[in-house]
Amino acid sequence: MRTQRSALWRMAGFGGAALLFSLLIIAVRVRWLPLESVDRGVAESLNAAVAPNDFLVMLMGGISRLGSFGVMAWLVLIGTTLVVVRKQYKLAGFLVATTVGGLILDPTLKLAVGRLRPVVEQPVAHGGGNSFPSGHSLNSLICYTALLLVFLPALRPRWRRVAVIGVAAIVALVGFSRLALGVHFLSDVIGGWSLGIAWLGLCATAFELLRYHEGRRVTEPLEEGLEPEAADDLRPTEPHEHRPGTARAVALGAVAWVLTFGALVAAGLPLARYRDGNGNVLWDSTIPHWFAANRSDVLGHVSIVGSEVGNTHAILAIGLAVGALSLAAIRRWRPVIFLVTVMFGELTLFLASAAIVDRARPDVENMDGPMPTSSFPSGHVAATILIWATAAVLVMPRTRAWWRWAFLALAVAMPLWVAVSRMYRGMHHPTDIVGSMLLSALWLLAVHRLVKPNCDLAERPSAEDAPEPAGDLSSPAGAAR
Repeated sequence: MRTQRSALWRMAGFGGAALLFSLLIIAVRVRWLPLESVDRGVAESLNAAVAPNDFLVMLMGGISRLGSFGVMAWLVLIGTTLVVVRKQYKLAGFLVATTVGGLILDPTLKLAVGRLRPVVEQPVAHGGGNSFPSGHSLNSLICYTALLLVFLPALRPRWRRVAVIGVAAIVALVGFSRLALGVHFLSDVIGGWSLGIAWLGLCATAFELLRYHEGRRVTEPLEEGLEPEAADDLRPTEPHEHRPGTARAVALGAVAWVLTFGALVAAGLPLARYRDGNGNVLWDSTIPHWFAANRSDVLGHVSIVGSEVGNTHAILAIGLAVGALSLAAIRRWRPVIFLVTVMFGELTLFLASAAIVDRARPDVENMDGPMPTSSFPSGHVAATILIWATAAVLVMPRTRAWWRWAFLALAVAMPLWVAVSRMYRGMHHPTDIVGSMLLSALWLLAVHRLVKPNCDLAERPSAEDAPEPAGDLSSPAGAAR
């Protein structure tokens, strides 16, 4: 009886949200004067308070990005990856359906209503397209709440209410930031929230009805999540034996970083002194000039892609994907720590050594224009080597499946493509590439030895005692044979 009453109350709440949105869209369309007066007053007051303060503008901009498509798309993609690898396909369908619904509702309703953005005295941000409803408010409520409902069973009961309050705070802050930046009216934000509640409620109700028709009990989504039975599968990691020695590993990692940095500086400083091609050691002058003399439109397009797959955004995207898949399949934090340590170390080593060495770019046309960092070592190449080498290190020992060799092939082919592309575009000498290889080899070996990302394989039974499927990343892959 309590469950039925709770379900009725939830349906009433979703219906109320849908009614509120309907009233708002009518009021906006007919340009109801009291609503427009309140909207303009709030927009002008917040603009007067926020615009003169650079810190507040920066803060509101940062909070607003939490509701951007880029951030939420990655969160949903990572969440969907986790539940798919754990074979919770219905939860994956729920995440995809709710998110896609929001992406459809936002632009179509903006076009249908056609409301212009606020015009404030001191503009501090720009919003594209029409104003009603607020897409950031709508999609942040849908995405963050959908992720909450899916992963709530993985939390201990005492942390569930904290998670609910945290998600509510994020959604509220994102909506307020859009008002503070002067890119939405108050009714836009409230409209986005009410529409998001109605759409999310419809999807959650459909999920509960599916459970009911399967003969399972109806849940309390905000207390126990959509699928309480999936709690074990939804937890990021399995319980495992605690291994001491973290402080030792951190200290030795710092030593390894300093030694790697010293090796890079020692190799790079002599090269930086010779800005006329370094005496053509390793064809430092010949190869960039040969590429510059043999450029073509087709090769130019190929080199653009090769250069872009090694830039910061691409490497970050690949790193997020590798990290999500590692956590979902291996169910250990150690591989993720290995990945983060390798990539963060690479970034800091590259920036520090490039600043000290300060080597000039090749004396040919730089197709990518001026760069904020110097030539030695190549950050694009080092990052590409390490991200794909890390993926190969995690995958190769864990499966006998044929596709594991694809990771080894990528660990060779991708850095080669990026290296040739960067030299073709006049951005690096051959010895810069050698510097990237030195950085990658020293740092990867050090971190692998300290973090031991595959040490869980030694804790598991041998293949003879507990055979695993050939494609299972969590299996020992015959390491004990």
